[in-house]
Amino acid sequence: MKKHSILVAICTLGLVFSCATNPLTGKKTLNFVSNSELFPSSFAEYGTFLKENKVIVGTADARKVESVGTKIKLAAEKYLNSLGQQEYLNGYQWEYKLINDKQINAWCMPGGKIVVYSGILPVTKDDAGLATVMGHEVSHALANHGAQRMSAAQLQGLGAVGVAVATGGKSEETQQTWQQIYGVGSQVGVMLPYGRNHETEADKIGLVLMAIAGYNPEEAISFWGRMAASSNGQAPPEFLSSHPSDATRIANLKAMVPEAKAIAAKFGMIYK
Repeated sequence: MKKHSILVAICTLGLVFSCATNPLTGKKTLNFVSNSELFPSSFAEYGTFLKENKVIVGTADARKVESVGTKIKLAAEKYLNSLGQQEYLNGYQWEYKLINDKQINAWCMPGGKIVVYSGILPVTKDDAGLATVMGHEVSHALANHGAQRMSAAQLQGLGAVGVAVATGGKSEETQQTWQQIYGVGSQVGVMLPYGRNHETEADKIGLVLMAIAGYNPEEAISFWGRMAASSNGQAPPEFLSSHPSDATRIANLKAMVPEAKAIAAKFGMIYK
């Protein structure tokens, strides 16, 4: 195959698989992986993680994680039903576990498997703070961000193959130089901004879900302010991170709150 044909094929793949529109974001998404392929492996990995870590059960905090998680799940169902997407959650298996770990973190695997580390609870502070975290993590799963990242990584790998083919007749030093240029450029110029965009999408959807679930979305601003304080200024520059800076995130949230309140009002949730 000619060099330019490989590069054209890579671009074509991106266009072909970007045609699906996510109902929560209204955007076309890059996704090579179906839920039927992704969810079983996700559930298996989650099960392995739980076996290898200390799950907290029977405590007030564990019950809070379960309660808030259930409210966010029900909010997601209401929201998707209102969008005419009743079948969207087929295959999701929601589970919420509190893990004994000092990390200030939480995550949600594709298909609705959620972990909250005990270290984040002093920062969440109350149910609204926890709802902010869980709404954000659930939104990653609903927006299929895991599958999109996998798909983008595949394209990134194909791009590296294209660079290798295009520079195949050059010296080894030249090939290495171009691979380094491609690696840094694709990471800083594409993959990291892609991740930041996902974070912003999850923030936006998460605000809507927490508001529908009965939590004032303005509490999300307070939570992320506490998160910023907990980092002690140790975060990398935004352009070198897969997450927005604290200042960018908080500014975005302030702009998003009115829309979240307006959507929640359609479900009878009124916030001043």
